[in-house]
Amino acid sequence: MEPFLIRTFQADDESGVIELWQSVFTDDPPWNAPSLVIQRKLKTQPELFLVGELAGDIVATVLAGYDGVRGWIYHLAVAHDYQRKGFGRAMMQAAEKRLRDMGCPKINLQVRSDNAEVIAFYNRIGYQIEDRVSFAKQLE
Repeated sequence: MEPFLIRTFQADDESGVIELWQSVFTDDPPWNAPSLVIQRKLKTQPELFLVGELAGDIVATVLAGYDGVRGWIYHLAVAHDYQRKGFGRAMMQAAEKRLRDMGCPKINLQVRSDNAEVIAFYNRIGYQIEDRVSFAKQLE
C-alpha cells in the first residue's frame, strides 16, 4: 500500500474534499455546505485544515482551530472504505500536534449525541465526555 500522507489543504484539493464530505456527512445542515466550510476555513488558520492523501486521493480530513484558550476539532472525516484502519487516529494526532505546537492546552469537539460509533472512536483515542450544555445561535 502507498504511504498515507497528511498535509495542509491546497486549492486543488477542493473537489476531493467536497466529495469526501458529501459521502461522510450526509445529514449536515445547509450552513455546513462543503464549499462554504472550505471558504470560511481558508480565511482563518488555513494551516489547521489538514487532508489525508492515499495514492493521490483525498481519503481523510480534519479541521482544527485555536482561539488562544481552547482548541477545537471539526470535520474529521475518513472515507468509508478506509475507516477502522488508523487513518482517523493519524489525522487527530496531526491536528493535536499542530495545536500543541501553538500552545493549546485543551481541545474540545462536539459529536451528535446519537452517533455512538464516533463517540466510541473519540473515547478510544483519549477524549472524555464532559458534562456541558452546548449552545448555538445561527448568524446567517
